Amino acid sequence: MTLSKVLMTILLPLALGLSADLQASDKSDPAMLADKAEEAKARSLTIEQEQLKKARDAASQSAEQREKAQLQFNERESREDKYLREAKEAAKLERKIPKPL
Repeated sequence: MTLSKVLMTILLPLALGLSADLQASDKSDPAMLADKAEEAKARSLTIEQEQLKKARDAASQSAEQREKAQLQFNERESREDKYLREAKEAAKLERKIPKPL
């Protein structure tokens, strides 16, 4: 027998045996797979809750910013109204220009 035939007769069955062992270990028992599925489901729910909380927080901040902007707008508008009213009142007043001496 040549060296290649000897190697083939020894290595081929070893390789097939290892491959069968790897496949068997990939097909874990159903209880282990169920545990992994439960862990994944719990993790998924946790992540979903975190994302929902972030979305609520962002929406809350947006609402607060809108309210603040509306208040600032109203303040500016009331200031403008005040200045306009005062200007109209001042325009109505009769001014006495002092006569030159």
